[in-house]
Amino acid sequence: MPAIGKPLNNGAPMDFPTLTDAQRIERLVPPTGRSRIVLDTDTYNEIDDQFAVVYAMLAREQLDVAAITAAPFYNNRSTGPGDGMTKSHEEILRVLERLDILPDGLVFRGATQFMAAADQPVESEAARRIVELAMASDDLLYVLPIGAITNVASALLIEPRILEKIVIVWLGGHPTNFETAEEFNLKQDMHASRLVFDSGVPLVQIPCRNVAEHLRTCQGEVHQWVKGRGPIGDYLAEIYDDFFSDHYARSKVIWDISTIAWMLNANWVPTKLTHSPILTDQCTWSHNPHRHLIREAVYCDRDQIFKDLFVRIENASKK
Repeated sequence: MPAIGKPLNNGAPMDFPTLTDAQRIERLVPPTGRSRIVLDTDTYNEIDDQFAVVYAMLAREQLDVAAITAAPFYNNRSTGPGDGMTKSHEEILRVLERLDILPDGLVFRGATQFMAAADQPVESEAARRIVELAMASDDLLYVLPIGAITNVASALLIEPRILEKIVIVWLGGHPTNFETAEEFNLKQDMHASRLVFDSGVPLVQIPCRNVAEHLRTCQGEVHQWVKGRGPIGDYLAEIYDDFFSDHYARSKVIWDISTIAWMLNANWVPTKLTHSPILTDQCTWSHNPHRHLIREAVYCDRDQIFKDLFVRIENASKK
């Protein structure tokens, strides 16, 4: 593992293209018009990924969803990263079935393990598909990881030239002024997480604490605005109900819709330009003002984002 505070691309045998500050800042301007995206999701890890998949698929007037890729995860809902990826892949298919969307050519299996070293990608359909899509067009490909970033980091290692063709919008880590970076998505694959911050790839980081954390909803709201709105509304309400044994005075963060919201209206997820932090071995942030720039989200407008999602679910149920 690289020494604490040492940028990965100076400490490991890899050669990424270099963007100028102007090029990177230009790519980090919020998108307008219709954008190509890949949604990389550990869909079975919680219940927020399902909401994000639905949000993306119901916003296709702005989002050209080129692929949905299954990410690995390991917690009490899986027996290991590979099992987590398989369960996520199966969950993507269940969500798409209720949206009446065929998965052929759209859904891809991801990594079955986390990266073992900084320069060792994990081969998968997902990583290869990200590379193919990025290299197939001169238009930017927005890659939205909402889980461990293994598939995306592996794609960068497999074909470093995609650094010039993609923008990563990642729900991961905590704010860069926070006392710890330790968060589920980030800490599962530290090699992959560090690579993304060190490589120079255009990156929009949406932290969890105090930012995506605003995106809370409750059972009453889900029952009022989601349940009964077609097969997908009923499914989202069902998995929400099943997630807690006691819903009394309790809310649930639907973190992952933050990435979709930034793509649709960046005013709902305001960001600032900041120097890319250094992810230390202790899973804390270190800072160097000479590092390249990234965008870091500072807030999520909870009401506007949920209103947009609920309206889309309502409208889809009427078709």
